[in-house]
Amino acid sequence: MELNLSVIIPVLNEQEWLPLLLTDLRAQKKVKLEIIIADGGSTDDTLVRCRPYHPIIVRAPRGRARQLNAGFRKSTGDHLLFLHADTRINDPDLLSNSLEHWQIALAKAGHARIAGHFPLKFMRTNPNNGMSYRYAEGKTHFNRINTTNGDQGFLLKRSFFKELEGFDESQHFLEDMKFAEKIRTRGTWITLPGFLYTSSRRFEVEGFHRRYILMSMIMALYSTGRTEFFKRASTIYSSQNETGHLLLKPFFGAAIKMFVHDLGFSGSIRTWLSIGRYIRQNSWQMFYFFDILFGTADENKNHPFLKFHDIYFWPVTNNGVCDALNTLISFFWFMLVLAPYFLIVDTIRPGGPQAPCKKRPTSPARRWKHPRQGVF
Repeated sequence: MELNLSVIIPVLNEQEWLPLLLTDLRAQKKVKLEIIIADGGSTDDTLVRCRPYHPIIVRAPRGRARQLNAGFRKSTGDHLLFLHADTRINDPDLLSNSLEHWQIALAKAGHARIAGHFPLKFMRTNPNNGMSYRYAEGKTHFNRINTTNGDQGFLLKRSFFKELEGFDESQHFLEDMKFAEKIRTRGTWITLPGFLYTSSRRFEVEGFHRRYILMSMIMALYSTGRTEFFKRASTIYSSQNETGHLLLKPFFGAAIKMFVHDLGFSGSIRTWLSIGRYIRQNSWQMFYFFDILFGTADENKNHPFLKFHDIYFWPVTNNGVCDALNTLISFFWFMLVLAPYFLIVDTIRPGGPQAPCKKRPTSPARRWKHPRQGVF
């Protein structure tokens, strides 16, 4: 029996990637798809190239949250799947298998507040930062706080989506993280079988470690309620077609101005204590990194360093003293090491390693073979 699924895809100038994803969706077996393209004002041939696949096209104001909500309003299915346009699917049974797995979980729970996400694998154009990518991929298997994002796909019931009141449109980014955490607090996440493949283009164009540093700043300041930073750093998240070598100088500058001008001494102390607590609450990630580093993480979920954290380290460090210690460490690392470094380096060589050439890496969309022919 075919299962029904509404697939909602926000797009903006995705003429290379979107037809590939639509081809993968067309190949899915034992599932009937209603495909909705929510376009935020593409100026390339995105819509022209997707029309042969006969999706429902919705035009919405630019902003992924607005586009996702507009796509939802156009959908008719009781089962919803939100995907990014630079996603690839290498298994024609992926969606039918995931729907069956998810429906079993719904039946056991006896309510609709169960959402599913897929683990990720990155499509890369070069072998650099292999261990870092393995670490990032590995975290997508978990259902811990701040480990679920839109690249992993969101599968949930229509009624639950309505209960959550859709995606937050107040910012042009972080809509996926906000939505994921609403699900975590008001329902349950499960990891679906199989994998989604996602483009590594942002990491490769901007620089893996620069992007990861900025992501850590975004999550720490968002999680501690410091909206002043995002007002000062209005260009913090560019669309995919507008990215380039990532300069961190403006964002460290915005953070310094926030602490000095917006928060003052006492406000800065309170904020750093909150950041220290946030980092301590995510200490499990360091232990999982050790599992990746020493090769002790495997597909059977044997993570000895992570288990040590959960059983022994976390109970001992879950207190205010360790929050204060983390505050001192994080202040030293971000403000006395990273901030001076990037303020100097990005001033001396603002073009980064690529300067003076600004040519982008070859798009994985062009190099990645069709799923049934293999993955590079």
